[in-house]
Amino acid sequence: MKDLFTTGEAAEICRLSQQTIIRCFDAGRLEGFRIPGSKFRRIPRRSLVKFMKENSIPLDELDSGKKKVLIVDDDAEIVELISDVLVRDGGFEIKTASSGYDAGILTQQFRPDLILLDYMLPDVNGNVVCQTIRNNPEFEDIKIIIVSGVIKEDEIDQLLKSGAEDFIRKPFNIDELTGKITAVLQMK
Repeated sequence: MKDLFTTGEAAEICRLSQQTIIRCFDAGRLEGFRIPGSKFRRIPRRSLVKFMKENSIPLDELDSGKKKVLIVDDDAEIVELISDVLVRDGGFEIKTASSGYDAGILTQQFRPDLILLDYMLPDVNGNVVCQTIRNNPEFEDIKIIIVSGVIKEDEIDQLLKSGAEDFIRKPFNIDELTGKITAVLQMK
């Protein structure tokens, strides 16, 4: 378990900009110290926890170190398959939703790093979900991979223009899926 954080690491954990963390540090709202002879700041774990509690920032990102993935699909077998693969990997925290409405609520609450999004949901299509997420600045860092079996090439292009980082066709190969997840999560 890590006991000392850079401002960049603290920003990622708190889901704030690094500049916001620096301002809070410099104003004394986030305790820490400067490395002697440099401009670098370091934040002890106890100070970061205190800051997060005072500002109602969930502590789950601090402790898990896992990437958060929201799986949105109305096919229970697909959800179970993907969840099982990612849980066995050990590097992911998983939540699932079976409709666009549930996906919206969980995106707000869970703040996933990645959404695996079925294109054809019972209440809305993937384009609408992508555009809704991309139009909210709070969610600019969330990555989206569309998963679908019934889609045309021009629709794939439209989805990528709507804000999805990648697309995978059902039925998919597990290695291909995990490869795309890893690649998308490494994008900045």
